[in-house]
Amino acid sequence: MVARGRGSSFPPLAPWWCVVTLEVVMGAHGPIPKRTEERRRRNKGDGPELVQAPSGPPSDLPDLPDPDPNWHPIATDWYLSLRESGQAQFYEPSDWTMARYAAELMSRGLSSDRPPNGQYVAALNSVMTSLLTTEGDRRRARMELERKKPAGAKLASVSPLDSYRDIAGG
Repeated sequence: MVARGRGSSFPPLAPWWCVVTLEVVMGAHGPIPKRTEERRRRNKGDGPELVQAPSGPPSDLPDLPDPDPNWHPIATDWYLSLRESGQAQFYEPSDWTMARYAAELMSRGLSSDRPPNGQYVAALNSVMTSLLTTEGDRRRARMELERKKPAGAKLASVSPLDSYRDIAGG
């Protein structure tokens, strides 16, 4: 025990409510922003510039290691799906290593006899979020993948609505 009285070289202790401070990082949570084409207001700037990239596999993927044959099928599918995703064009070698780590972690959890605990699921979700694997993660990072337009898509005809209106007398 250290003396805190007169003549002590230590400053007096502050009460606990003065010592505890919490800092919150903003921008990582909250509602998922809408896609650009779904927004009503386009005059309000909201943060960094939006990055748009084509969806689908990038043309210049590096040589990546194949999935481990001992991985759980879901982990293998997730790892292989990253190669086919548009955000893969932004991945560096360290990102691919992190993806292999996440797939290994996922595989061990899925292959275990015990149910996953919340801390494990949160850690895995954090790794997957850092790789921008969901659309919500990409929107929060101000990245949009351009959706492929379905080939030969046609708008429905409105003539049945016109005939119903004529019958109703309107």
